[in-house]
Amino acid sequence: MKTDTLIKNEGMEILSKYLGLVEAERFIMLIQREPFDYTKWQENLFEDMTIEELAKKADEYVKNNNV
Repeated sequence: MKTDTLIKNEGMEILSKYLGLVEAERFIMLIQREPFDYTKWQENLFEDMTIEELAKKADEYVKNNNV
């Protein structure tokens, strides 16, 4: 199991890679500013995708990120 520090560092690296440092910091501020229920948020995250589309995206992610 990863430590909290490692998870925070990896999360910030990922956000910075895809959003840039400024937008990543802005994202964190937005999340902290309002009550955030991850469980409710993720329930609708992939609702417009079929299982096949989701599996394809997961495969592409693994292939492109050497996971």
